[in-house]
Amino acid sequence: MSTVTQHSASTPSQTSASHLATDCIHGGQHTDPTTGAVMPPIYTSSTFVQESPGVHKGFEYSRSHNVTRFAFERCIASLERSGLSEESERTCGGFAFASGLASIGTALELMDCGDTIVCMDDVYGGTNRLLNRVRKRSAGYKVVHVDLSDATKAEAAIRQHKPRMVWLETPTNPTLKLVDVAAICAQARAAGAISVVDNTFATPMLTRPIELGADIVMHSTTKYVGGHSDTVGGALVTGSAELAERLRFLQNAIGSVMGPFDAYLSLRGLKTMHVRMERHCASALELARRLEKHSKVAKVVYPGLASHPQHALASRQMRLDGKPAYGGMITIFLKSGSGSGMAESRRFLENVHLFALAESLGGVESLIEHPAIMTHASVPEAMRAELGISDALVRLSVGIEHVEDLWNDLEHGLSKV
Repeated sequence: MSTVTQHSASTPSQTSASHLATDCIHGGQHTDPTTGAVMPPIYTSSTFVQESPGVHKGFEYSRSHNVTRFAFERCIASLERSGLSEESERTCGGFAFASGLASIGTALELMDCGDTIVCMDDVYGGTNRLLNRVRKRSAGYKVVHVDLSDATKAEAAIRQHKPRMVWLETPTNPTLKLVDVAAICAQARAAGAISVVDNTFATPMLTRPIELGADIVMHSTTKYVGGHSDTVGGALVTGSAELAERLRFLQNAIGSVMGPFDAYLSLRGLKTMHVRMERHCASALELARRLEKHSKVAKVVYPGLASHPQHALASRQMRLDGKPAYGGMITIFLKSGSGSGMAESRRFLENVHLFALAESLGGVESLIEHPAIMTHASVPEAMRAELGISDALVRLSVGIEHVEDLWNDLEHGLSKV
């Protein structure tokens, strides 16, 4: 899969054929026409002067148009290879929102009341909560959870339920299952459904779902896109001009847009994402290999390990600069005695220090958490059990600290288990 794309003349700061590492910095960007500023200024104005009623410079009201947000939207669209030019679609098919859930909520508005959505069974807890505890009630959605990592189950569910939307997440949160994006999106298209891929864990550095046939890509930009745990946001990207037109209307009509300060921070994050992902991936692979051999660990789930049931798919679908790269997320199951594993998890989590015990992921600092109590507490207990989200499961987000320091921290925590 090529990481080189052609760009229009509307982005003069870019070469005619740029790699992802270059587009992180220059994708969709223009120098400020007034000052020549390299970074787009933070435009905080809520409104803009019109020369005559309806005659303006392309900016009316900041919910609808904001220079800083537009710069971020164009850049992430460039990285996701939307294929839409700035001349045909103002932000090249990129749309930024106040949070990841705000972006999900807006994408769901592409469906009508009573429609069916086939959704990956293991998804972010907030996605599960929004679908099952909000939109089932408020919009009458029929939500069908399916293990979309199983192509046979996916095909059967899509054929039976005739969904309006198919929601993929890969790798999944927190069990790190992989979905064959090309295969499932082809099935969705054949059924007339919109395919949406939550690409938060992989980032466009490793996987670009639009190139694999997805209609829409979703990100919680709070995570790897921002990369510094100092901003909250979400994004949608589409390569379809028709869907872009609909999403632009919905973004403006619903109004849950990303503010200019968060857009500035998110764009700053994009500029270092390529080099950060190199370190995240390299360190996570090394730690996963060591953890797999540790006497206190029952099981390690990481796409880069040969023991992962979808390692071959991961090696094909997740690549950085043409080489397999498996992301910065690791899930482990601790060995437990006669109990559920909660006691062991608590001792481990209370005795690590570089790995901060906190929700979220994807920052430069390493984070660690207990999904059953923290990020996935809103998922019904029976569903957690079915997915394997047990009390012995711990999720690690590997940062960019030195790998030996991270390993020493994990060893210390495990020694207390």
